[in-house]
Parts: sequence; structure tokens; C-alpha cells
Amino acid sequence: MNNNYYQSFKKVGLNISYYRKEQNITQEALAEIIGISRLHLSRIENASVSASLSIIFAIADALRIPVKNLFEFRD
Repeated sequence: MNNNYYQSFKKVGLNISYYRKEQNITQEALAEIIGISRLHLSRIENASVSASLSIIFAIADALRIPVKNLFEFRD
């Protein structure tokens, strides 16, 4: 992962976690819906790994939110 973008990856991960928890969906359930392991989803949420665009789109679809919501960073 490019360290120059770590803070942005972290913010995306926090948004994924926020919307997932808002809908009472576990990491395990969301991971199963989008076809990745729970560990991989956890690493995305914690910015340990970056996510491909196809994974980002799948997450947004599964959470029924616009993709842009995952990139709206709050201070």
C-alpha cells in the first residue's frame, strides 16, 4: 500500500465500518455478501490493505449507498 495515501485509506475504511454498523451488518455478513473473507474486510476497514474498485463498488451495493459516500471524509 502506498503510504502517501494511508490517511485516505483509513477514512474509507472508517466509512465502510460506519455504514456497516449503521445497518447492523457484521463484518462476516458483509464479507460473505461481497465474496471476500472477513479478515480481508477487517483489513480494509483498518487500512492494513487497500481495496480494489470492484470491492469498493460491491461494498457500496451491499450497503445500498452511493459509492461517493465511502469517499466523503469528515474531519
